[in-house]
Order: sequence, then structure tokens, then C-alpha cells
Amino acid sequence: MRAATYSPLLIVALVVALLAGLPVVSVGLNLFVGGTSDTWSHLSQTVLPEYIANSLWLCIGVGLGVGVVGVTTAWLTAMHDFPGRRFFEWALVLPLAVPAYVMAYVYTDFLQFVGPVQSALRNLFGWEFGDYWFPDIRTLPGAILMFICVLYPYVYLLARAAFLERASGMLEAARTLGMGQWRAFFFVSLPLARPAIVAGVALALMETLADYGTVAYFAVNTFTTGIYRAWFSLGDRVAAAQLAAMLLGFVLFLLMAERISRGRARYHNTTGRNRPMAGARLRGIKGFAALSACALPLLLGFVLPAILLLKMAFTDGDAQFGERFLILSRNSFLLAGTTAVIGVLLALLLAYGARLSKTSFSAGLNRLVGLGYAVPGAVIAVGVLIPVTRLDHWLAGQWALWFGSNPGLLLTGGIAALIYAYLVRFLAVALHTVESSLAKITSSMDDAARSLGLGQSETLRRVHTPLLRGSLLTAGLLVFVDVMKELPATLVMRPFNFDTLATQVYTLASDERLAEASTASLAIVAVGLLPLILLSRQISASRRA
Repeated sequence: MRAATYSPLLIVALVVALLAGLPVVSVGLNLFVGGTSDTWSHLSQTVLPEYIANSLWLCIGVGLGVGVVGVTTAWLTAMHDFPGRRFFEWALVLPLAVPAYVMAYVYTDFLQFVGPVQSALRNLFGWEFGDYWFPDIRTLPGAILMFICVLYPYVYLLARAAFLERASGMLEAARTLGMGQWRAFFFVSLPLARPAIVAGVALALMETLADYGTVAYFAVNTFTTGIYRAWFSLGDRVAAAQLAAMLLGFVLFLLMAERISRGRARYHNTTGRNRPMAGARLRGIKGFAALSACALPLLLGFVLPAILLLKMAFTDGDAQFGERFLILSRNSFLLAGTTAVIGVLLALLLAYGARLSKTSFSAGLNRLVGLGYAVPGAVIAVGVLIPVTRLDHWLAGQWALWFGSNPGLLLTGGIAALIYAYLVRFLAVALHTVESSLAKITSSMDDAARSLGLGQSETLRRVHTPLLRGSLLTAGLLVFVDVMKELPATLVMRPFNFDTLATQVYTLASDERLAEASTASLAIVAVGLLPLILLSRQISASRRA
């Protein structure tokens, strides 16, 4: 076995890991900061119990919902053959293109008193105001429904892959033991897919806890709304950081609970046969039921919102569509494009550095960088603003001392600090994509390049980068879309008079100008479809393989 080699890229990995961990450390340190007893006492006696209760109910409702919908659709498309199955196996991921806050605005306009549904009911039955009861979407159950509609694909993707990987040998063995289809599902397939299902549910719950636009618009007080209120309404950064630390504790609790729940159980496929089984044919009533079970989440999560957005955009779209819209698009693309380029470059350096060093230290640094994706955007925003603002004031003081003028806020006054927050949040997306593809390149290619006299940098530039071109593009596209949709960090950290498509959607919806918000919402959804189209092609190709 070759000895591990140390690369100068380890220094890059160490610096990036320290910068990625700085926001979390900054938030954690404020738990021990005094001087905010009045604010914290006010919060703890008034709204803090509500923050905790609502966050718990959101986790319970969303966890159960995405688990049921994701596992059901994954099992049907992976293990059965029914009318429309080939369409649903890739189309069921499309709701990921719709941010939860956009979904909330669309359904509010659709279901409100003056919306098309209630208006049609009144015209049909001759009802007046007060003659009938209609459920209010802007409630905690309504928020849970919105999150389920957009986040179930996390469970669907991971559970479907797990079902396909263990489709043949284990199920055939179960059938030889006399198990029927349903018993084999509950006692064989479902337990074996448990790690994938729990991982998908955990991702959905982390996205739920990180959300701001949906819960704020539905008046559901959670930690993210509390952080925003403490920072801007109360002007207390320490109280905001302490709320952020509690939210981070929620996320860490989810991750630890999943690990502990596994215990010492292992979920290996011991048959050595991973050939996908031929899908069980469902026809008649069973086929219709399977089609309906897959069509309903797709209809509610993508088709209906997309149709409503198109209708609103073309009939009552943004009155400022034109130069103002171009400026918003430019700002969004500037932030997303810059973050994507830097993120892909850092991910490539981190992944290649770990490949060269082959040490647990380098792998640990990359895992530390990857934890940023589990941290909500509001937590990262607060964690970045506190140390960066102090650095900004120090730099301004030094500049004034040396040159006799005040340069203003160099970092937080522009987009530098915001891009830093985006990188902390989404660098893990690019890193995971690049690492997965780099691992597929055999080490013999490195040896061959070295025998031809190429150094490490030349090998990366002339050998690995061309082979990774597709993965680098995918990684950049994923980061680009995530930044386009990110709302909490953008609201907290954007420079003065610097708006994006996401903040425009939030501002218009907050003013109850839902139809006008459809234009920017539609643009965000359209951009989000790009990586999903690539993902859908991979899903179809894996099924054919």
C-alpha cells in the first residue's frame, strides 16, 4: 500500500474548512454573551414556546407526509409496471424546482376568498359571505402541506434508488420463503431502504427548518421568523444569534436522532445480485390506483402551481416588468453565477487535495465543509454578519488611520459577505458532486500522468478536468439554482437597494400583490427546471440500464 502523501492543497482545505465553520462558531459563542437579558426574557416569556411548538409540529407533519408520499411513489415506479410509469419515474422530481414560498403564494391566491375556487363555489351555489366554511390555507397545517408538496422528491429519489439496488436477490429470496408482495415490502424492502428513507426525510426537515418565506407569509412563528424579527425589529444581534443557536440545535438533534436510531444495525445486500426485477404489472383498478397515487403529488406539487403562475404572469404580472425586472435578474444571476464559479473551483481543489493526500485528516476537512448544507440560511447569515461586521469596522478604522478617509463598509456594504454566506451554505452540493465523479477516475491515470513527467497541477488541468467537465457543469448548475432560490440569507445580508428575484417575490407577496409576484416566481421556477431535466434523464437512463 502506498504511503499517504501530503499536498499543499491541504492548506487550502484547512482554510476553507475554518471559514466554513466560522459562522457556526460565531453563533455558538453568543450563547455565552451577556447583556441581553431583557430581550431574551421577553422572547422566552412570549414567543419562544410558540417557536418551539410550531417547529416541532412542522417536523412531525412534514416528516410523516414526505415519508408516505416519497416511499409510495418510489415503490410504485421502481417495482411495478402501470400506465404512465415511465413518465412518472422522472416527472415526480419536478416539484423540487418550485420553492416552498412560491408554492405558498400561488395556493394562497388560488384558494383565498376572491380566488377562483371560492368564487366558483359562490357562483355555483349562490352563496354569500358567511354562508359556508372553507379551510384557510394560511395556517400551520397549510404550511405543512406546502412543504410536503415540494420536498417529497428528496425521499422519492433516495428510496427509489434503494429499492432498485436491492430489487432482485432479497425479494426473490423472500418469495421462496412464502412471503407475498405486501409482506415482502414491509419486512424486506422497507427495512433495507430505511437509511435512504431516513436520509431523505432528514433533508426535507432541514429544508423545512431553514424556510422563512412560507412560514412568515402564513404567520407561523418559527425560529427563522424569530431570528429575522430579533435582528431587524428589535435590533438585537445577540438575541438573533441565540435563536439561531437554538435552531441549529434542532438540526443537530435531527442528525443525531437518525444516527442513534440505527443503533448497531447494518443494511447490507448479501445476495450479490443487484439486477433490477421485472416490474409487477398493474392493470385495471390497481393500475388506475397506482397512476392516481403518482399523479396527485405531481399535480399538486408542480402542474397546478406552474399553470397558475403562467396564468397570473400573462394576465396580471409584475407591473414593473421591463428595466426593473432586468435589474433584478442581473442581480440574481450575478450572485448565483459568481457563487457557482467559486464553489466549483473550491470543490475541485478540495476533492483533488483529498485524492492526493489519502488521509483521514483531509477527508475530515471535506466533511466539515459539507456540514454547511445542514445549517439553515438564517443561521449562516447571522453567523457571518457578526464577525464580518466587526472586521468591516476594523478595516474602516485602519483605512481612516492610514489614508484619512472613511471607505464605508467594504465587505457587508457589497455582495462579498453575501457570497461568502452562500458558499458556506451550498459548497457541499458542489463538493459532493465533484467527489463522486473524481472517485470514478482510476488512480492508474494519475500514475500514467506522473510517469510522463506531469506534476500535480498539470495532471489536474490536463487529465482530470477534461474528464470531469460534465460533473463540474452539473455542480455549478446545482449551486446556481440553490442560490437563485435562497431567501433567508439574502433578506438578511443583501446590500441596501440591492434586490433579487427571490426578494422581489417576497416583497410583493408580503404586500398581498400575489399576481405581480408571479413574474419573478415563474423565472425562479424556470431556472430551477434546468438541473432537474438533467436529473430526470439520469433517472430514465438508470431504469433502462
